Amino acid sequence: MTELTSQPVAVVTGAAGDIGAAIAEKLANTYTIAAVDLDQDGLEKTVRSLQDQGFRASGLPFDLTSADSLVELAVFARSLGSVETLINNAGAASALSLQHMTRGDLAQDVGLNLEAALNCFKVLEDDLIACGHANVINIASVNGLGTYGHPAYSAAKAGLIHATKAIAVEYGKYGLRANAVAPGTVKTQAWKTRQSDNPKVFEEALRWYPFKALPEPADIAEAVSFLLSPAARCITGVCLPVDSGLTAGSPALPRTFTQSPDFDGT
Repeated sequence: MTELTSQPVAVVTGAAGDIGAAIAEKLANTYTIAAVDLDQDGLEKTVRSLQDQGFRASGLPFDLTSADSLVELAVFARSLGSVETLINNAGAASALSLQHMTRGDLAQDVGLNLEAALNCFKVLEDDLIACGHANVINIASVNGLGTYGHPAYSAAKAGLIHATKAIAVEYGKYGLRANAVAPGTVKTQAWKTRQSDNPKVFEEALRWYPFKALPEPADIAEAVSFLLSPAARCITGVCLPVDSGLTAGSPALPRTFTQSPDFDGT
């Protein structure tokens, strides 16, 4: 068991993925990282990387959709120190469209992207309240703000954004802040796999983005770090898109409506 320290603990779920690993590394300067993921090999890679850099980090291979055993997560996190931050980052999408969505797809996407996040919060609720200045950051998605496919995943992420507001309203009296980050198309391994199938996938995606650069995992980590910082001490209940302007609108539509070349891409 890792030695208890005075350094606060940040629980990061989905820590084996590109975004989760980037968040864990960004926070490791000031937190002991309790990394959680179902992917044991990926989780070990993240934890080993942090430890090799001299950071305090431990990993727990865990299925977050197993609500009955979530107490194990709480015991693990408490064994590392005082739990002050929860980063609900774990997520994945199943059905591409509503027409092809099954009941199983719906249950799977809601279970991982919404229920697991709320269950993680509830199992750590007492620790976060006791801290007196805790933070919850839910990694949502632009899919929770608009229609971009993956309907079950999108509905779950929309629910997660609302849950973030509910936590902020109900738990603010305990000094707890809750915020969400909504990434757009981030250059993770999942998108790089799609790029191998379609070499122009990023080029096609950028057509819809006002700012002609796509976020990297480190950009999401920077947003999380900001929301945890003293600079954001009075920011709670918000959803911060890190999406290169996607949710603000696409230049293609005003180009059609106005017929002005000012909206043409470069």
